Amino acid sequence: SKTILAIIDLYIEAKKDAFESFIAACEELQKISGKDPEKVYGFISSLLQPNIDARLFEIVSFSVLKYFYHDKKIFWGFTRTELNEENLVLYKTGRTNANDGGIDFVMKPLGCFYQVTETLDVKKYFLDIDKIEHYPIRFVIKTNEEKDDVLEKLRNGAKLQYGIDKIVQKYMEAIEEIVNIPTLLNYFNEANRIGYTNKILEEILIQSKVEFNYQDASELVEDEDE
Repeated sequence: SKTILAIIDLYIEAKKDAFESFIAACEELQKISGKDPEKVYGFISSLLQPNIDARLFEIVSFSVLKYFYHDKKIFWGFTRTELNEENLVLYKTGRTNANDGGIDFVMKPLGCFYQVTETLDVKKYFLDIDKIEHYPIRFVIKTNEEKDDVLEKLRNGAKLQYGIDKIVQKYMEAIEEIVNIPTLLNYFNEANRIGYTNKILEEILIQSKVEFNYQDASELVEDEDE
């Protein structure tokens, strides 16, 4: 048992060192972002890869999606003559890789749900769909596979698990969108073109510090507002 505990301690220390180095790299890039924007762009792009740490992938995905939708507006209201103009805002709802049964991101005011995953295990997807009672959900997947291929794999897995076409179709209809790595890179390129790359880096740093307990979340928000 002592050997196992020693291995766990070494693993924790290695992870801690890796994340401290990552945060230090983000802070260094912030200092030179105005002089070398291409380096910042390349750094963020390198984090959208299939072999990246799952927690970092979720943080970067959130940051990219947040600023992709940041300046997009919708008009809504209860009558045709009285409409509200509102920006789309993405919220992160908890810690990464948390086994809390929650949904990772929520978009206001559309009410879109996002769940981040790195698996193509159909049971995981349908568990997420079940826990929100088949409310439409968008899956952000750490894969370069084509969206249609992902959907086909999920459909085939559902057929093997349930075998009844109506049940399979009900689950598949709840998948509102598949966001794969190529899609995230396209979103990042658009955000970069508009000029949000430094904001995305700042968001990655903020979320990383919250995730790795560097600073209380409320303090980080106050720092961002100053």
